[in-house]
Amino acid sequence: MAAFDKLDVNRTAVLLIEFQNEFVSEGGKLHAAVDPSMKHNNMLANTLDLVNTCRSKGIKVIHAPITFSSDYRELSNNSYGILNNVKNGNCFQAKEWGGAIVDSLTPLPSENVVAGKTGLCGFASTNLDFILRQNDIKNLAICGFLTNCCVESSMRTAYEKGYHVFTLTDCCAATSVEEHESAVKYTFPMFSKPTCYKDFLALI
Repeated sequence: MAAFDKLDVNRTAVLLIEFQNEFVSEGGKLHAAVDPSMKHNNMLANTLDLVNTCRSKGIKVIHAPITFSSDYRELSNNSYGILNNVKNGNCFQAKEWGGAIVDSLTPLPSENVVAGKTGLCGFASTNLDFILRQNDIKNLAICGFLTNCCVESSMRTAYEKGYHVFTLTDCCAATSVEEHESAVKYTFPMFSKPTCYKDFLALI
């Protein structure tokens, strides 16, 4: 695929989805659920290396946390599925430790933090597409949580919006290794170029 042979650093960005204490840190409400998947592919260490390298090369790093008010006023009283589970578990409250981005990936003052993410897709109800287009981004590498949920949803939308999408397979994690590997094997190739982070960096 010729479009992916060489990447212009000025038109390339990395999107970090939900690297928040609730998932990443010991004591986070959802950490135990994702920890086996994180350890299986060394996900956090890979992501830290990815981010440090991207920063040194001038590649934009964009953060996409999901946060809610303490009373979850953003969600319907009749919410169901994964968002209802988030609500019932009191997860990702904006003013609490669990909703904060993990210290090791604290955004630099020059980096964008996507505003308005209260759903699964990084583009829905947020300013992500505006940020990307304002910065003339064409190549978008996506990583984070959960492989088969918010990462997958954001990947699909990015693909349909015409971005050249990379999913960084060893910088993602799910609530089981099996779910992660199934998404990478069966779904990611339809909407992106599944790539380990070192192969992605080799394209820069």
